[in-house]
Amino acid sequence: MLNPRIPQETTSEHERLAGLVERVTFHNAENGFCVLRLKVKGERELVTLIGHTPMISPGEYVSASGNWAIDREHGRQFRALVVKVSPPNTLSGIERYLGSGMVKGIGPVYAGRLVKAFGAEVFDIIDQMPERLREVTKPYVFLGLIASVVLAHRSSNLFSMRLR
Repeated sequence: MLNPRIPQETTSEHERLAGLVERVTFHNAENGFCVLRLKVKGERELVTLIGHTPMISPGEYVSASGNWAIDREHGRQFRALVVKVSPPNTLSGIERYLGSGMVKGIGPVYAGRLVKAFGAEVFDIIDQMPERLREVTKPYVFLGLIASVVLAHRSSNLFSMRLR
């Protein structure tokens, strides 16, 4: 059954859509084209967003303006003309973001441990006090893991850039 709140045809006015990125189905780093699956408040199913953004990861929050369309092959989609990406601001969003593979050395399990230990301050801990990561890992794993996380951070400046 189709949701009556979502138009079934493309309209000439721009509409707004906002939600949490659950899955990045496709992203082209060269031109920013992306296909995202969003968790949108009030929707049972994930919503497909088609648009452009330079970087995107699961757990980030997206707000967009554009139009709804029905693609013959892929069904209902929100075709965004403008996409604004915000860093995750919920603990589950932060955990998904860290566990998405954006930072080498942090997978889903370790991301869960980090968020459980440091909560919303986890980005500041990684950015400013990476030695504290020792609190949530085994001592013999620590040196390799911390080196990997800090190196990934320094090469991409990921956390500082995302929080500005």
